[in-house]
Parts: sequence; structure tokens; C-alpha cells
Amino acid sequence: MAIATLNPATGITEETFEAHDGAEVERRLALADSTFASYRLTTFAERSRSLVTAAELLEGEVPDLARILTTEMGKTFAAAKGEVAKCARAMRFLAEHAEGYLAPEEVESPASRSRVVYEPMGPVLAVMPWNFPLWQVVRFAAPALMAGNVGLLKHSSNVPQTALALEDLFRRAGFPEGAFQTLLVGSGAVAGIIADPRVRAVTLTGSEGAGRSVAAAAGQALKKTVLELGGSDPFVVLPSADLDRAVEVGVEARVQNNGQSCIAAKRFIVHTDVYDEFEARFAVAMTALVVGDPFDPATRVGPLATSQGRQEVAEQVEDARGHGAGVLCGGEAVEGPGFFYRPTVLAGITPAMRVATEEVFGPVAMLYRAADAGDALRLANDSRFGLGASVWTTDPAEQDLFISGLQAGMVYVNAMVASTPELPFGGTKVSGYGRELAAAGIREFCEMKTVWVA
Repeated sequence: MAIATLNPATGITEETFEAHDGAEVERRLALADSTFASYRLTTFAERSRSLVTAAELLEGEVPDLARILTTEMGKTFAAAKGEVAKCARAMRFLAEHAEGYLAPEEVESPASRSRVVYEPMGPVLAVMPWNFPLWQVVRFAAPALMAGNVGLLKHSSNVPQTALALEDLFRRAGFPEGAFQTLLVGSGAVAGIIADPRVRAVTLTGSEGAGRSVAAAAGQALKKTVLELGGSDPFVVLPSADLDRAVEVGVEARVQNNGQSCIAAKRFIVHTDVYDEFEARFAVAMTALVVGDPFDPATRVGPLATSQGRQEVAEQVEDARGHGAGVLCGGEAVEGPGFFYRPTVLAGITPAMRVATEEVFGPVAMLYRAADAGDALRLANDSRFGLGASVWTTDPAEQDLFISGLQAGMVYVNAMVASTPELPFGGTKVSGYGRELAAAGIREFCEMKTVWVA
């Protein structure tokens, strides 16, 4: 895949970039290694000052950076501006809390003194996707840098301007040269970089296939990994739910980021007592969404990021249709330039359909009718994925049932699944392992050292 900015709203390639050759990759790996030797000795106060400066730079450049995000992957301009602002907030949070998260922990033991300390690992390679091209990187980079590590970014080949802007951001913020570098390389170069002994750990956000490939390479090299992979998140609606709010949030949860989010609600599991009303109102709301130019403030759904992505969604919908699914709205690409697909609602899902077992990375919702709360829980767990889950009920017993019973890394009650720096983010089953954000996330890329003083 060429390293290029291909505008998904027009289908026009706006800029191409030369890939880094072997010599340049070696130079950057050597620089990361030498920088780590000194950067690991910096204080939390020094790192914090640089990260706050990075946040200030982001806050002062929101429209410019947002314009890059929208141009490269098609998210609405409003969503892009929100993503930039969210990154700045997360940087400020980590700058404030990292030292506390990594403070030595005194432990009672037979020793006169014993404790656990957290130390940086070294250069960390991040293999990142295009769907949240700034946020996905920042939620790795901010904690990694605050822990005293240095970062190497292999970003998706269709967001090179974002990748280079991030490298420039951290440089301008005062981090030393080599603390954060972008590697403009294709996916074929990743295994060799992982094998390099100077790289100490790997984090990947992406598809299940990409996760298996990176995990295999890292396992061969005995490197620590954190994987945040796909999801087919359930959105469960029970009779006591506020139906107005459930419909409103359900639509947003499905079409956020043009439907291209691992934590987007994808399987809507609705109790039979409220199913018919929810289905009718949800389909009307999805039909009413404005699809179009992502820079137009009226647009709710922009293009899919790639032509291949749109083709994949179209094939999944056609497979469902061919196996008897009802198409309540949408179900087709938008004619004309760009990679647009109409918001779609499918009903009557059966196990024979691809959408029942695969992640659908576009604005397509699947509706399921549940006989009761127990049946809803069974349907919610009937998936290889286990990233997030949302359940809508005001009944305390039902809330407890789903909080304890859902097989997911994150459970949100009467709210949309989201990522926030205060709470760990990650999944179960084939949605990956390890955590990002909060104390758990920053500790993933630290060496935990036990200290015993006799």
C-alpha cells in the first residue's frame, strides 16, 4: 500500500511520501536507543513540563490538525476537532497523574523493607490504525513518554501527514530528539523492527489479523505486547430503559466516526416488549442522518476511509440480504466520488450471515430480538469479540446481572462505550489483551522490579 494521503471524500490522492529505506530505519532505531539511555533518567517533572507543552500546542492548533484528520480519513470536521481536544486533555491528565501511578509501593513482608518499583523498558514500537489517527497514538505515547520510554510509530499508510505532525509536535514540545519518531514504512517491515533487540515492546491497535501477526513476531522475539483489536459490541435495551435516550445514543454509538470505531455499538439486542418501538424509531433516526462532505457542519456521516473498506461493508450487507436479513434502511453505497455508504439497519440476523460473526466497520447496525433479560445476555455474549458493551436498564438487579455476566473488557450502563484517561481501556477474547490508559495502561510498558532489603 502506498504511503499517501488519499482523500476519501473525493477519491483523489493529494500527496504521496517516500518510504524510509533500511538505512533511515536503522538511523532512527539507533537514535531511539541512544536517546532512551539519557531520557530514562529525566524526572517526572521534566517529562510533565514537555507533555503539558504538547497539550498547549494541540489546543492552539485544533483547526489545522483537525483539517489533516478529516482530509486523510474522512471523519467529520467537528469530530476531528473533538479528537484533537481530547488528546490535549489526556496529555494534561497523564502529566498530572503519571508520577502517582508509578510511585514505589511499599509491601509488608518478612524483610525489614520491601517494595515494588516501576522502571521504563526502552523503545516501544506502536503499530497504529487510521480510524482515530491522533487519539490512538496519544493514548500510547503520553503514558509511554511519562514512564521514561521512547516511542517509535508505525502509523497506517493512509495517514502519513498525521504521523509526521505527531513527530513534529513532540519535538516542538521539548522532548529530546529521538524520544518520539515516525517510521514511514509498510506493514512488511514491521516483523523485522520487532525482532530488533533495541525495541523492547510493541503495542498494536488494529484488526484481529494484524494482531495475530504482530503477536507472533513479538512472541518469537520474547517481547511484551498490548493488543487492542476489533469489536462487535452489544447495545442491550431492556423494558425499563429510557427509550428516547437509548435511541438517540444508539444512533450516535453506531455512526460515530462514520461507523469506523472498534467500540461502536454494532449488535443492538432489544427486549421483545420494546423491540417493535425501538426498531421503528431507530430506523427512522438512522434514515434521517445527513451523509456528505465531512467539512459541512450539517453532515453526520462522512465517507469510509478507503474504497476497500467500503467494498467490504457492501459485501457483508449483501451477504446478509442474501441470507434473508431485512434491510430497514440504507443498504447501498452512495453514487458519485468518494467512499460513502448509507447508514443501514439490518434485522432478522441469523448465524449463517457474515455480520453475525464478523466486525462490520461502517455505519451498519444489526437488530436482534431478545425474549427476556437472560436471552439478551446470551445473545450479547454470543460473539468471538469482547471489547465493550452497553446495557440500558434502570432496574438495579438487571444492571448487576449484566455487569457481572457480560464477557467484555468494558461495561457501560445507560451510556455509550467510550475511552477516557481515568479508566483502563481494552478487551477480552479475540478483542485483544492488555490495557491502555489509567494506571494499568502506563504500567504495561514498565518493568516491575521487586526490592527486598534483609
